Amino acid sequence: MINHSNENTLMDDANSPEVNKRLLGLVSQDFVKVADQLKEASYQIRQRGFSDHPIFVAVERELDLGALLIGKTELANEWHYRASYLDEFVQRNLIGLESTDLFKENYKNADEYCCLFVVKDDFAGFVFIPYPED
Repeated sequence: MINHSNENTLMDDANSPEVNKRLLGLVSQDFVKVADQLKEASYQIRQRGFSDHPIFVAVERELDLGALLIGKTELANEWHYRASYLDEFVQRNLIGLESTDLFKENYKNADEYCCLFVVKDDFAGFVFIPYPED
């Protein structure tokens, strides 16, 4: 992540609109295949009290972050999807403790948007992608 004065700040150059479009382009076709399962998992994470801020990690290669939810090719998808949440990102120092309020302010309605943490090669970033309309 590219950072300014606070090295743990989330919303910075790495999350610019151009980068978000690039990330959306990488996962959007794949996301449609898994959206229903991610939406249900988000609902369950919130209903069972694990977190109000579910995060789904989309990776091409295996990564030890969160719990595997949908494996690559399981639903004709090209990415692995792992279920996680804000607390795990803080515990692993992926989000600084002082940045949690900023993250929560920018977190979109979990019933309408999926919070994806996309990892592609040596780049990673957050993107909020709307769930398809029924």
